[in-house]
Amino acid sequence: MQATAKRMKMADRAQQQMDIHFPNMPAAWVWRRKTNDGYTTVPRTLPIAMQAIDAQTKGQPAGHTLFCLWARSPDHPLITIENPATFASEAGFVGERAVDTWRRRMKQLRELWFIQTKSGPTGEFHYVLLLNPNAAMEWMRTAGKMQDGLYARFIDRVIEVGAHSEIEAIRAHWKQQREVQAATEAAKNTVEVTTKVA
Repeated sequence: MQATAKRMKMADRAQQQMDIHFPNMPAAWVWRRKTNDGYTTVPRTLPIAMQAIDAQTKGQPAGHTLFCLWARSPDHPLITIENPATFASEAGFVGERAVDTWRRRMKQLRELWFIQTKSGPTGEFHYVLLLNPNAAMEWMRTAGKMQDGLYARFIDRVIEVGAHSEIEAIRAHWKQQREVQAATEAAKNTVEVTTKVA
């Protein structure tokens, strides 16, 4: 509720500033999410996530490929890719190897936990699940795949947009996974010891 009120105040302030600085801007030139068609919701941390991806995939930057997936999402995390060539083209890849280049970038995004995929009629990337980029960024940090300065900027932005609870949620998830794994291994060891004794 507080975050919604904050966004409203920010929107009101932005409108007041627009009225002062751009008073005669024709409506046809102004993009408004609630009235214009062809929009989707994207995480506010996406630009920093794209930088982190590009830094990790030097020589084959995949950040823009992720942005193109978000731009194609139907305001839902699952995308069905009927025509990989279209996605490759929008990501900026042209020529005979465009789709192969796009697929390599998609594999990198999957390895960095920004997407998960399932194969289908159009191949390995027919079904694409967009994962929370804030969780992916935290994974990159724990895996030693992000520089301190970039992580600091990311955390500052996460706090600024009110999304730090998402970082806490993924940490809690990992902690629970470790506890379940430890309990499973302890139970397995107990069974092995009991079997040897018997």
